[in-house]
Amino acid sequence: MNIETPHDSGPQGIPAATIIIFRNAPSGGAPEVLMTVRSRNMSFAGGMAVFPGGRVDPEDFALAEQVAADHGLSPDEAAHQIAAVRETIEETGLALGLAGTIDAERAAAARAMLAEIGALAPVLQAFDWRLDLAQITPFARWFPKNENIPRVYDTRFYLADLGTGAVDVSIDHAENTQLFWTSAQGALDAAERGEIKLIFPTRRNLERLALFSSFAEARAQAEAIPVKTIMPQIVEQDGKPWLTILADAGYPVTGELLETVARG
Repeated sequence: MNIETPHDSGPQGIPAATIIIFRNAPSGGAPEVLMTVRSRNMSFAGGMAVFPGGRVDPEDFALAEQVAADHGLSPDEAAHQIAAVRETIEETGLALGLAGTIDAERAAAARAMLAEIGALAPVLQAFDWRLDLAQITPFARWFPKNENIPRVYDTRFYLADLGTGAVDVSIDHAENTQLFWTSAQGALDAAERGEIKLIFPTRRNLERLALFSSFAEARAQAEAIPVKTIMPQIVEQDGKPWLTILADAGYPVTGELLETVARG
């Protein structure tokens, strides 16, 4: 096995946050997660099925400086969790990671305000909400800096639970074209049938999520395995290049033939 000399696309990636939202399946069985299909004209992962999320904005870092200590977090980690909360409202209309009087009407109004001003702090003040970041569990961190791709994100993944899931979600139509609930295995099966497309990190995360029969199981594993930064490497196996990840980060599948990998 020979490790390919990494192509370093830069010392830092674009900071980003993604949230994996669970709900109990209406008909029972494996829990469902919320996924979105990105607009084909997006420069990153256009046309791909992904979890809601996006880059961490300067306003997220500014708010984090004010509140990080209250949540026992570093400002950097708090900024990523704040971005996950903000992106969830923007892309799905769901208000997670927040406390206060929250209902569908207020969530919709907050989403409209957020679309207009682009920062979470004024929304919290206007609706008398406060951050409740204990609702969010760190799950993974992916930074494909060794891959030859045009835009490299350093993305932290989080888990959150919607419980019964009896809440309407709606697409933002700006960056995404579809929102849908699916079990993790259901998403993998849909990809095999060609109904959706998955980039490498999303596929690996779905395989990991398919291990769990409940949100509680997923959170327990996430809390038991320290988050390590996953930087996929190209290695040669049996004369063919494979894209591989860490073997001790909780993932049941740690490699894929490079020729079959879909990238952002």
